Amino acid sequence: MSTATATADAPTGPAFRRAGFGDVISSEWLKLRTVRSTFWTLITLFAGSAAVSLLICVAAADQYAKDRAAGNPDASPDIVLLGLAFVGQIAAYVLGVMTISTEYTTGAIRTSLTAMPRRVEILVAKAILLAVIVFVVGLATAFACFYLGNIPLRAKHVGVDLSDPGVLRGVFGSGLYLAGLAVFGLALGFLLRHTAGAITIGLALIFIIGGLVQLIPGSIGRWLYKVMPGNAGGQITQFGERNHNADKNFAPWTGFTVFILEVLVLLIIGAILFERRDA
Repeated sequence: MSTATATADAPTGPAFRRAGFGDVISSEWLKLRTVRSTFWTLITLFAGSAAVSLLICVAAADQYAKDRAAGNPDASPDIVLLGLAFVGQIAAYVLGVMTISTEYTTGAIRTSLTAMPRRVEILVAKAILLAVIVFVVGLATAFACFYLGNIPLRAKHVGVDLSDPGVLRGVFGSGLYLAGLAVFGLALGFLLRHTAGAITIGLALIFIIGGLVQLIPGSIGRWLYKVMPGNAGGQITQFGERNHNADKNFAPWTGFTVFILEVLVLLIIGAILFERRDA
């Protein structure tokens, strides 16, 4: 009788709690912020983009002022954001790829799946964190590029104002586009599980193939050019007369919507393969 009573009164310990999505977010946030490559890639995105924008505007200010005075439509005011095109886009995309590919390279993905077997939640958590972080840093970078690039342009009396048509949309759109590129890289990282392969294929699609497809004659070439990820998504970052060509490019928000749909399709395919393949 006394044995039964003692057993009944013994402490049973804390109840088991099933990890929720908030726990997955916390875990992925811890991994993301403690990896050195995240810090240095974001520093490169910000400092590299701002410096390149300033250098481009310093070098091009004289010619830009002459083209503006002559009414040349190719003298587009989005010159102030060109650093994002040359540095920011690459950095954002590479960060997205490395967020998952390095886990496969080091074998850390097996530990992640042991702690959290619900794989889709891992993918969604990574995508949300990447999008938020890169948007915040990308938006700050876009404003830095805008103000730094304006210094040499204002010295030539051809500065760009946020109140000019499309400029504020282009600045905020740059943050959105960089966030989308990071998630695009994450999706390809899940698909290929190889850092070099995913980086090479993605950058080729954005910077090389996206331009080459317009060499295909007829409406097929024009359509392919419009829907390529870099061409469609990048429209939201651009402003100026040279970009107002409905036959060649989507409208800014239409193009960005097409780009986001492409990213979502890749994420869904990546989620399906992530569920079915071994770590």
